Amino acid sequence: MRYFLTIILTLFCVCATPALAAELPDEAQQAEAYLRGLTTAKARFMQTSPDGAQLFGTFYLSRPGRLRFEYDPPIKDFVVADGFFIYFYDAELDEQSNAPIGQTLADFLLREDLRLSGDITVKSVSRGGRTLQIELVQTEDPESGSLVLGFNEEPFFLKKWRVLDPQGHITEIELFDMERDVSFERNLFAYHKPGDKSSYDFNQ
Repeated sequence: MRYFLTIILTLFCVCATPALAAELPDEAQQAEAYLRGLTTAKARFMQTSPDGAQLFGTFYLSRPGRLRFEYDPPIKDFVVADGFFIYFYDAELDEQSNAPIGQTLADFLLREDLRLSGDITVKSVSRGGRTLQIELVQTEDPESGSLVLGFNEEPFFLKKWRVLDPQGHITEIELFDMERDVSFERNLFAYHKPGDKSSYDFNQ
């Protein structure tokens, strides 16, 4: 679980430096249009860590700016982005870590003007088993790791993503039973420490 914290909070930090947009392959343009249209979604997920351990839970998305990973019991850890910061709650230590969304991998998916160009570069496009895979790297630092998005082709939808860090460790999230255009309480995306209702902002 703590390795997943490292993946979410520190890898693939997106820089704000403008970059010239290269012409995207047709497949990447299709993926970009799909992701830009993915405003709210809910899905089950399976997380596979570098050591092969698997955890399950529910993923919530509300673009721009908000997401939540909630693990199935007995795991009480969670990850939540509230539009400004992304938080990781470690239940074993009973503490949270956080970072501005713009300094994390999550910024790629949560930014309002989502593009597969500029500070992001499409490194490769491949196919296998009815899955379209698009590998992304940072334009200014392509050796810092990569993000591979996996799309089911017919019908077209986001199926999984895989993060490769500079040390070669891979963490994968696979999505199941995705629902789109769902309604959420805004409080779902507010950080509040479990058991501390006073930190739950019901006016967001």
